[in-house]
Amino acid sequence: MENGAVYSPTTEAAPGAGRGARSGLAAYFVLGRLPWYRRILKGLQLLLSLLAFICEEVVSECGLCGGLYFFEFVSCSAFLLSLLLLIVYCTLVHDRVDTGKVKSSDFYITLGTGCVFLLASIIFVSTHSGTSAEIAAIVFGFLASSMFLLDFVVMLCEKLRENPLRKPENNAKVEALTEPLNA
Repeated sequence: MENGAVYSPTTEAAPGAGRGARSGLAAYFVLGRLPWYRRILKGLQLLLSLLAFICEEVVSECGLCGGLYFFEFVSCSAFLLSLLLLIVYCTLVHDRVDTGKVKSSDFYITLGTGCVFLLASIIFVSTHSGTSAEIAAIVFGFLASSMFLLDFVVMLCEKLRENPLRKPENNAKVEALTEPLNA
C-alpha cells in the first residue's frame, strides 16, 4: 500500500462554510440583535440573579424560612428566565420566532420578574437572621431587581419612541370622519 492511498493532505484549499474564524458554537451566537446597553443590562440581570441565588443557597439556618424560600424560588426563576431570554436573543432561535412576540415577551417577563424580585427582596429583608450570606443575597437581590426594572424602563422608552401617539392635524379632518357616510 502506498502512502497516497492511506493518507490525504491535512489542509484544505477552500474550507467549507462551517469552518473558519466563527466555527463550532460561536457560529450560532449573534450579539447584534440587542443594543450594547441592553446586552449589558441582560448580562447584569443574569449575573446578579445567579449571585443572589448562590448566596441564598449558602444560608445554613433560618428563623423565619418563608421569606428565604420565596427569595430562593424567585432568584432561581429570575436567573432561568433571564438566561432563556438571552439565549433567544443571541441564538438562531430568534430567527424562528416572531420578533414582535419576542419583544413583547421580554417586556412583560422583565417587568414581572423585576417586580416579584423586588417584593421577594423586601420580604427577605424583613425575615432574615442577619448572617453575612443573607445580607449578600439581599444586596444582590435588590441590585438584580433594579437591573430588571431599569431594563423595563429602557424598553418602555424605546416602545414610546417607536409609537408616538398621533394627534389629528386639524379639526376639519376630525369632523369629516365623524359625519355619517350617507349625508
